[in-house]
Amino acid sequence: MKNLALLALILISFSACIPQEEEQSSKPEFIETEEFAARGLPFSEAVKVGNILFLSGQIGDQMETGKLVEGGIKAETKQTMLNIKGVLERNGSSMENIFKCTCMLADINEWADMSAEYIKFFPENKPARSAFATTGLALGARVEIECMAYVED
Repeated sequence: MKNLALLALILISFSACIPQEEEQSSKPEFIETEEFAARGLPFSEAVKVGNILFLSGQIGDQMETGKLVEGGIKAETKQTMLNIKGVLERNGSSMENIFKCTCMLADINEWADMSAEYIKFFPENKPARSAFATTGLALGARVEIECMAYVED
């Protein structure tokens, strides 16, 4: 009998943590600006589910030209972060609202240089982060970064 009462208490506590039906029915919103859609890429710029934005990986290219900035990993990282900032701001969020990033590097030996530029965009709270090396990135990029951020109500 005690085990049954304990199980009931656990189930009641757990059910209080489950979002209400209205929140559960949040459907993904696939986000693309006209400029982004014109590039004909096979993915969305971002996807919003509830109040969370999932950004596709960004590289250090310029929207106007579609070409990578020159100057190596530091210049590419800076442009990548500016691209992320732009996507966030166009969608009601900000760099301060990022809580997770994944960094992909063409060469893990450039991790310190990438990090030195990346950290400048997070003077206060640092998001959780993962980083790994790949065998190649789009357009020959040195770095690609994807992020998750929340959108304030």
